[in-house]
Amino acid sequence: MALKIGSKAPEIKLKSTTGQVFDLAVDLKGKPCIIYFYPKDFTPGCTEEACTFRDAFSDFIGLDVTVIGISKDSITSHQKFKEEHNLPFELLSDPKGEVCKSYDALIPLIKIPKRITYLLDAEHKVAAVYQDMFGAKKHIEIMLEKMKSANT
Repeated sequence: MALKIGSKAPEIKLKSTTGQVFDLAVDLKGKPCIIYFYPKDFTPGCTEEACTFRDAFSDFIGLDVTVIGISKDSITSHQKFKEEHNLPFELLSDPKGEVCKSYDALIPLIKIPKRITYLLDAEHKVAAVYQDMFGAKKHIEIMLEKMKSANT
């Protein structure tokens, strides 16, 4: 079960493809964001999802919303994935799955991340959530809808 709408998002402090440690409370203080969890770099569904976020990136920037992707893959894998697909947003590495677990984004028995996307408001409370392992493109559509309706 995903985090509830209105609940405070758990802390995130993970290595980023920038080479720095990303800290949600510091790096995006007072800013809304999309945090999307995905199973694995270079798999068909995850590549489709990342590329759809890339293709809609100007929409997110236009609404002043930062996009962050998280999986258990290494930073080396993330950097290759980001470079190969020209991704304009950061990817974070959660090798132990601790952040994934805190966001209820970890499949219990096999311990791989679920495909789940959160929209966090400026106070980092959950404003929207969408979960679907197979509908990669739908994650982006739903988040854009939620963001546009929140801004009208």
